[in-house]
Amino acid sequence: MILHEFIDYSTLKMIWWLLLGVLLIGFAVTDGFDMGVGTLLPFIAGTDIERRVVINTIGATWEGNQVWFILGGGAIFAAWPPLYAISFSGFYLAMFIVLAAMILRPVAFKYRSKRPDPAWRNAWDWALFTGSFVPALVFGVAVGNVLLGVPFRLDPDLRMTYEGSFFDLFSPFPLLCGLLSVTMLVMHGAVWLVMRTTGEIAVRARRTGTLAALLGILLFGAGGYLVATGFVEGFRITSDVDPNMQANPLAKQAVIEGGAWLRNYAAHPVLWLAPVFGFVGMAGTLILLQTRLEMPIFVFSKMAVFGNIATVGVSMFPFILPSSVQPDASLTIWDASSTHRTLFNMLVAVIIFLPMILLYTAWVYKVLWGKVDEETIERDNHTAY
Repeated sequence: MILHEFIDYSTLKMIWWLLLGVLLIGFAVTDGFDMGVGTLLPFIAGTDIERRVVINTIGATWEGNQVWFILGGGAIFAAWPPLYAISFSGFYLAMFIVLAAMILRPVAFKYRSKRPDPAWRNAWDWALFTGSFVPALVFGVAVGNVLLGVPFRLDPDLRMTYEGSFFDLFSPFPLLCGLLSVTMLVMHGAVWLVMRTTGEIAVRARRTGTLAALLGILLFGAGGYLVATGFVEGFRITSDVDPNMQANPLAKQAVIEGGAWLRNYAAHPVLWLAPVFGFVGMAGTLILLQTRLEMPIFVFSKMAVFGNIATVGVSMFPFILPSSVQPDASLTIWDASSTHRTLFNMLVAVIIFLPMILLYTAWVYKVLWGKVDEETIERDNHTAY
């Protein structure tokens, strides 16, 4: 028997759906607090020394956190080529804006300290804000559009035609999702600053994190209400689907239906744990920010990130990119994946390298852990930022 046939094709598809979720959550949990800190920078730190304190809490680790973003993009490209092709084509301008903004981040980190001029440093601080705020917003907007359905068609030869425009992406529900994304990451970044700073910066971070957690609960609840009441319609497969089929999105029938995004919860009540984690994580963060505890707050903050992202995944399953204009062309994990052998070979690579990445990341954070304050910045001239 060929080695890759030891694992059923449909099982591999499920494994890769779960792994993509792990990679996306890993990106949001790690690079998410970087983006939250960058978004807060111009507002939570007034003086140059305070801004240097804030920047140095993430300066040593932000590059490593980008690994999750690269892994997520690579996983989409290799595991679901149609998803990569259609999403990157249809969202081309939005993706370009995100990448341009993210390019500002390393430039801002490296160039800010090159000159002592206040105007120079202030300009790079706002560049760091832009490079953090814009991706957080656009990623959330993209998720909102995926929940609504993306306006693309497939012809019988599976050639894609995208019928939307850039400004169509920013309709009310996607904007709500974008604001939730920003709010969630600002909360996460504020919790990080509570753990890593002292004095007035930590006090301001607690206040900001409290406000962000409260707003996050309201936005998450509003999004759930819109889905539950049918304002945001979902998608449902109406034909038989072979989980072991080769990639062919047109081999099924699907419809747009109010309440369809809640069907998985009715069929499997245990899935309600996903939105519960989202609410409990934000509520726990809100409450614990009023105490002197630090590490438990970060646990609840990460729980909120996990719950928010997992809620989207389990609501949409098995859809990964529904089409609002041709529901039958919607992409699912069953009909848009790579070959059996490709998924198996990728899984072997993940089994080998993902534990190494996790262990190295844990070691780096352990070595670099500790409070950053103004005294540290003034005493250690080797601080990079």
